[in-house]
Amino acid sequence: MQTLSNTTLGGERPLYESHHLALDHVTITEGESAIKECSDIHATDCHFIGKYPFWHVHGFTIHHCQFDAGARSALWYSDHLEMTDTVIDAPKMFREMQDLSLTNVKINDADETFWRCDNITLKDVELHDGTYPFMMSNHIRVDGLKSDSKYVFQYVKDAEIHHAHIVTKDAFWETENITIYDSYLEGEYLGWHSKNLRLVRCKLAGEQLLCYADNLILEDCELDPTCDRLFEYSTLQADIKGPVTNIKNPTSGLIVADKIGSITINKNIKQPADCVIRERQAQ
Repeated sequence: MQTLSNTTLGGERPLYESHHLALDHVTITEGESAIKECSDIHATDCHFIGKYPFWHVHGFTIHHCQFDAGARSALWYSDHLEMTDTVIDAPKMFREMQDLSLTNVKINDADETFWRCDNITLKDVELHDGTYPFMMSNHIRVDGLKSDSKYVFQYVKDAEIHHAHIVTKDAFWETENITIYDSYLEGEYLGWHSKNLRLVRCKLAGEQLLCYADNLILEDCELDPTCDRLFEYSTLQADIKGPVTNIKNPTSGLIVADKIGSITINKNIKQPADCVIRERQAQ
């Protein structure tokens, strides 16, 4: 494998069609598409300033690198990426990609990040600012995620999420087959129009959560007092620790909580309108 170290490159496509190449302390300055149509690339302690640096790259590692704000849309149409200990200040990262693994990565502008990607593994990742991370991506595994981006995980299929702290809005819409463990989720309108959304030992905060959901499951979850107008037009099985402020028009299923505040059932409830709502009996 050839090694390129302690150098600066710029302009358009300086490393076009490179293969089996190690980059060590390399700076990519202003320009476009520095590493395009490449394979088996290993970047360590590199600094990316110009835009579109990794397009159509097959098999690559990025370790302890920095992507400046100008390195926007840096990783598209590529596969088999392992990224570790990296800081990203650029938006629109990871588009139309397959088989990507990120560990200890901080993304400071998560706008339109992880769009139409397949097979994503994240461990100890942070997402800040921006909108719509993970739009239309599938097969996602997460262990450790901190996110304050808006509208996360929209139109996602097949995800398993552990130990997340997510503060957002309108998240997990139109999802299918999502399970979330031991996490904190805060935002309005979470989980609307979802199918097979399962929450285990999670704490939830926000208004009008989990409406229009099909086969929703809550196991040993806690709800903040801000959670009102819950479960409208949803079919569900919910086991809730502590009190529930307000439940509105669930379609069917079973809701059990330590204490039920108020229940709104009106003429707009959808059939079969047979959801059982009850307080847990004291042991």
